[in-house]
Amino acid sequence: MRSPIHVKSEIGKLKTVILKRPCREILNLTPEYLTELLFDDIPYLPHMQDEHDEFAKALEGQGVEVLYLEKLMEEALKTDEQKETFIDSFLSESNYLYGYTLNKVKDYLLSYSTDRVIRRIMGGIRTDEVSMRTEKSLLALTLRYPFYVSPMPNLYFTRDPAASIGNGISFSRMKEAARRKESMFMKFIVEHHPRFKGTGVPIWLDRDYRYSIEGGDILMLSKEVVAIGISERTTAAAIEHIAKSLFANQAEIKKVLAVDIPKKRAFMHLDTVFTMVDYNKFSIHPEILDKNGEAETYILEKGDSDTTLKITALRDVKDALKQVLNLDEIVFIPCAGGDRIAAPREQWTDGSNTLSIAPGVVITYDRNVITNKLLREHGIEVIEVPSAELSRGRGGPRCMSMPIVREDI
Repeated sequence: MRSPIHVKSEIGKLKTVILKRPCREILNLTPEYLTELLFDDIPYLPHMQDEHDEFAKALEGQGVEVLYLEKLMEEALKTDEQKETFIDSFLSESNYLYGYTLNKVKDYLLSYSTDRVIRRIMGGIRTDEVSMRTEKSLLALTLRYPFYVSPMPNLYFTRDPAASIGNGISFSRMKEAARRKESMFMKFIVEHHPRFKGTGVPIWLDRDYRYSIEGGDILMLSKEVVAIGISERTTAAAIEHIAKSLFANQAEIKKVLAVDIPKKRAFMHLDTVFTMVDYNKFSIHPEILDKNGEAETYILEKGDSDTTLKITALRDVKDALKQVLNLDEIVFIPCAGGDRIAAPREQWTDGSNTLSIAPGVVITYDRNVITNKLLREHGIEVIEVPSAELSRGRGGPRCMSMPIVREDI
């Protein structure tokens, strides 16, 4: 049986991708809780949805099958028992719900049809939406936070909660509390959706691992090489763990390239500053390199046993890429040409966060004018999508997409 997950490169022709259309969760963003929910601004939802629909149309126009996370969840929750099991699992990870209040929130969710349950969980449950006898709940009397279940506005960045690696998947241990429960959705889909259930998809790392790792830091450079960023959201310990899991449980992936990038929100994942756009071409934000154009880079290979690694430290990212990809030349295309003003501006709106849909063909945000021009000058076909509102969430086309099937190259 062919695995429903098959991703052995960053640039192979994209066949199937998972998206999440922004919805009610965006309407529950307020200025007071922006930082807690990892947003810098409040997008205007109608325009945001229009832009996301244009993104989906651009993918479909290239022959890509687009699946939606919320629909996959609806198709996975086929029975009342499954629905209740998922609700119990989800609420059990809430930080403060307990006793009478927890039971009332559960009853509230069980009263809805499956599709509405999913949207309520994703969108957040406000305290004024649940009928509560406050004399039975000290929590209900004292809670100042306006939600029993927080909204999940980052869900449209489907790249982060899980990562397709070869024929298997890694479920992320998200660093920030606001996003930690997002990986529950993909895990439940793989376990229960007819497309995935019983297909034997290998799990390279599960979501209950101790140290954080997120999908935006994981790039499948070739069938033999995975690049992972040591970033604000992904730890060195998690990279070592997933490398050992890969080397012990499959034969094709032989090297993990760990790239140490600055630990700052603007560079939260490797793919916000570095993406592959062709066989030997990469979009890169120059600020991840030092004054010599270098960055700490490490090649991880299997050691003498399944529990040991051979680690080679390098300084030159280009040399490391040449070595692991067996290439004579590597071309870096700097975000906005590296200009002191334009580069950080366009990186802020994800100029380096390109989604490759075939070798030398990428989808980008239209607002990153200088970077898109440079990509074209380097022979890359650029398909632009509108981005005035989508970009307010601090993620680009790669962030908004989780490929599950690509053609081999």
